Amino acid sequence: MTAGSAPGGPLSRPLDGFTVVSVEQAVAAPLATRQLADLGARVIKVERPGGGDLARGYDHFVAGTGAHFVWLNRGKESLAVDLSSPRGRAVVQRLIDGADVFVQNLAPGAAERLGLGAAELRESRPGLVTADISGYGSGGPYAQRKAYDMLVQAEAGLISITGTPESAAKTGIPTADIAAGMYCAQAVLAALLRRARTGTGAQIEISMLEATFEWMGYPMYSRLHTGAEPPRMGVGHVSIAPYDSYPTADGEILIGVQSDNGWRALVTDVFDRPDLVDDPRFATNVDRVAHRAECDGVVAELSAQWTSEALSGRLAAAGVPAAAINDVGAAAGHRQLRARDRWRRIGTEHAVVEALLPPATFADHEAPMGDVPALGQHTRAILAELGLESGDITDLSGPPAGDG
Repeated sequence: MTAGSAPGGPLSRPLDGFTVVSVEQAVAAPLATRQLADLGARVIKVERPGGGDLARGYDHFVAGTGAHFVWLNRGKESLAVDLSSPRGRAVVQRLIDGADVFVQNLAPGAAERLGLGAAELRESRPGLVTADISGYGSGGPYAQRKAYDMLVQAEAGLISITGTPESAAKTGIPTADIAAGMYCAQAVLAALLRRARTGTGAQIEISMLEATFEWMGYPMYSRLHTGAEPPRMGVGHVSIAPYDSYPTADGEILIGVQSDNGWRALVTDVFDRPDLVDDPRFATNVDRVAHRAECDGVVAELSAQWTSEALSGRLAAAGVPAAAINDVGAAAGHRQLRARDRWRRIGTEHAVVEALLPPATFADHEAPMGDVPALGQHTRAILAELGLESGDITDLSGPPAGDG
């Protein structure tokens, strides 16, 4: 089961031969391990009998399966065992003994209480890569606090800069969870690369708060060095103008001019107003930001003369960055995704649905895009690998564990 040497050849998936065991739920850890599955790793997802991953029950939007769960769990195997029982824990420990990576995002201290703490596991398996995802990290005054995406966004200052001047907002996607999951997958890959050279695994810790702080780099440095809190700008940008949503004859369009050459192209090639190029209020980006209201007013007056489709064509022809403001339905049907053949079909417990290929495209292989498992779907097969009799299986399952 362990990847002593991954299969070679130009069509080999990057993580063929590697096995990941994950005691995971919700978003952060499942996102990390799904990325590893997309790269070819075998991912065994340990779930609670009787309910499984919390995300299974968030909703039933995707043909009876939770939308979060379908997004984050394709290509995995589901093992349902009761970690509150000694035999259930023994099964998971045996799986970890034959794995390359162990990932968990249980409640603070839960993994250690179950005998699945990173230090304990690596004492007998120094080549094992462990990754613990938590809300706030293993130390400090917040270590024992439960953390959800919205709460971490608030603690990290993200909510304070998101929204309009009148109203703050969290991001529309679980940003803190996604950041933690991305950094976890990246760190696991780096640890496996180092292990290939040295034979030594790694003990990795990722906190949602620290991952989100990293993504707050620009506003944080701005605040530290100016003393001023960054304002909420809606879709605008505090340091660039024009950079906002502007009206058209039948809707609105986003326009983002990041250079003085871009301003020249906008007013000359798109709006036929070359007199605005050297207007002292707008000649440089610094000037345009200083006179933002006037600049936005001029652009809005000019943009409203065209329909969205006509203006989009003119902006594209002039090389001025712009975008339609799509709702989610329009985005899902985006012609660029269809033109690049990014959709695939995957199975779920109740239906076959469409899923997007992962963003990293390898020239010599495609992500496996496996099915989304039903709860405990692979329990019998996995236990059989461990040499357990089929009659033992029900004894390993029970009521949900208390930690999570």
